[in-house]
Amino acid sequence: MMRIETKRLIITQFTMDMAQAVHLQSLDEDNRRFVPDEVFETVEDAADTVGFLMGVYENGDGPLVYPVLLKDGTYIGYVQAVPFDDGTWEVGYHIGANYTKKGYATEAVKAFLPVIMPKLGLSRMTGICLADNMASRKVMERCGFIKDFEGVGPYQGDERPICRYFFHI
Repeated sequence: MMRIETKRLIITQFTMDMAQAVHLQSLDEDNRRFVPDEVFETVEDAADTVGFLMGVYENGDGPLVYPVLLKDGTYIGYVQAVPFDDGTWEVGYHIGANYTKKGYATEAVKAFLPVIMPKLGLSRMTGICLADNMASRKVMERCGFIKDFEGVGPYQGDERPICRYFFHI
């Protein structure tokens, strides 16, 4: 069972009762722009994905995605470790628009990496974002990631201007 607590946040595992909050937090403009495959237009779509992600905790076949909650239990986003076909892993995160610019993504990623990387047997984690996603770039830089590529590269099935970072422990 995943449970990480920081000063302001709890990172835990999804439960089905989070589907409504996942749906609502997925609809913001940044999500639509930067990660359109993570927009859930209906609660049912969100519930299907939450159910799938809960299954990954058991079978390990897919991304390991964990909700980020405020201490009062309010769902504000997620952190994730996503496997690539070559055996490497990428960190991902999203904080809903109503909760951005408060340092929550940085706090969550800083707490998540030292737990998930040893669990997966990793000493290196990749981070990739669109080059114009300045908020995501700042999160990775504040978390100690080093930029090793900026240019056109693969992003969600297309060739787009991206930045790629890496983190070592």
